[in-house]
Amino acid sequence: MNTPQAVVLEELPSLSRLYVNAATTAARRRVLGANSGGTGLPAVSHEVRDVRADVENLTAYQHLVGETASDTLPAGYVHALAFPVSMSVMNRDDFPLPLLGMIHLRNHVEQHMPIHFTETLDIKSWAENMTGHRSGTQLDVVAEVRSNSNGTLLWRGVSTYLAKGVFLPGIDKAGTAHGSSAPADFSPPDPTALWQLGLDIGRSYAAVSGDFNPIHLSVLSAKALGMRGSIAHGMYLASRALADVGAAKSEAFTWKVTFEAPVFLPARVALDIATVQSASGAWERSEYIAWNPRSGRRHFLGSVSALS
Repeated sequence: MNTPQAVVLEELPSLSRLYVNAATTAARRRVLGANSGGTGLPAVSHEVRDVRADVENLTAYQHLVGETASDTLPAGYVHALAFPVSMSVMNRDDFPLPLLGMIHLRNHVEQHMPIHFTETLDIKSWAENMTGHRSGTQLDVVAEVRSNSNGTLLWRGVSTYLAKGVFLPGIDKAGTAHGSSAPADFSPPDPTALWQLGLDIGRSYAAVSGDFNPIHLSVLSAKALGMRGSIAHGMYLASRALADVGAAKSEAFTWKVTFEAPVFLPARVALDIATVQSASGAWERSEYIAWNPRSGRRHFLGSVSALS
């Protein structure tokens, strides 16, 4: 794609305000037409400069997801810092897909070096690669985090989302994108960990991430949006798995996760982590799978590997 035109925001957007605006936009589009935002992605990036982590918030995040207390920012925490900027792109009037109801399919993160909590950061995000999916339309939302002092790329994340049931003119429904095929058969292995997640985990993660999407907060608020119950944040689950893997084995790493089935709260989640070593015996990568121990249905899978 061409280099998107930069739109510099004065401060990190409020996620709660973005959700309210998204609901207003959805109501307006129902009146004016489902695709009143257009059929192409906005050729802009949103940027916020001079961002710093809040120490108390960082400590609460580390405790919640099981990260060891540290002065460096976990990769999942960096995602949470960048998420409001990405959301603001998807909340634009000229964004063609409905923000509410967007399904998070997968994440691909590259952590290039440790980020100290005192580092001043610049965050940029944009949308690209809108393609057909057998169930609707999918796209990638890219976020980059750089050092404010010298512009060095510290962290890059690509989040892939699906607007289920939305088929835009000019987007080939038959030309399904990679990763849109049905999941392969899964036989659960012996778990290496078992998580017990209470009803309040959605509210707890919202408190540290700022993501107060109603589908995560309570049974009532989730049912109001058509869910049968509240579900855990995908990035809470992925970040907790990352903490269990222990990405500190490498200062620079690639972190991947693919989401397959939501975790309805309260829940028990089984997890298996397998480590792959090089010929010399050094850590090379770790792979993880999480599933429902009662039904055997897979929730998500991914990997962490050293970034060369």
